[in-house]
Amino acid sequence: MKLFVASLLASVCAVVAVAQAVEKSVPPVLNFKMKSLQGKEVELSKYQGKVVLIVNVASRCGATPQYDQLQDLHDKYSEKGLSVLGFPCNQFGAQEPGSSEDIAKFCKDNYKVTFDMFDKVDVNGDNATPLYKLLTSPESDPKHPGKIGWNFEKFLIGRNGEIVARFKTGVKPDAPEVIKAIEAELAKN
Repeated sequence: MKLFVASLLASVCAVVAVAQAVEKSVPPVLNFKMKSLQGKEVELSKYQGKVVLIVNVASRCGATPQYDQLQDLHDKYSEKGLSVLGFPCNQFGAQEPGSSEDIAKFCKDNYKVTFDMFDKVDVNGDNATPLYKLLTSPESDPKHPGKIGWNFEKFLIGRNGEIVARFKTGVKPDAPEVIKAIEAELAKN
């Protein structure tokens, strides 16, 4: 009996150690829980090993038509490992005033959005969501630090969970430099 208990205890300890190792291996940028537009908690770790394009979006912005290009990227590259994540934000000209339901309806009706959309967040200031604090931090992204300038800024996260590129609002999702960066990251395994 003692041998059985000792063996069982060793097995439990091994499982705990593996679980802790897996948890620690989640890259910091994917180590957050965020709420979807439908109000469900989403572990961003589910995107681990994928190429991720994180975008702060808005429904009433001059750049709102970028939803079309974001959807095109999703359609073209999702099967190859790209995940587009939209984070509505109302901090720039109050251009995202609606509720989660309003945003979901707008995106579906006007742009046929099927990529993952999340609940409205702040991306700058004291109330910025921790994800955006990390994305804009000089410690986590020394090449592209600083606060978000406007809607539709894009962060490209490589399969390894590192921030590999940041594109300002004026750089459309289908711009050659964005496509080149996405394809280079998708080519990495």
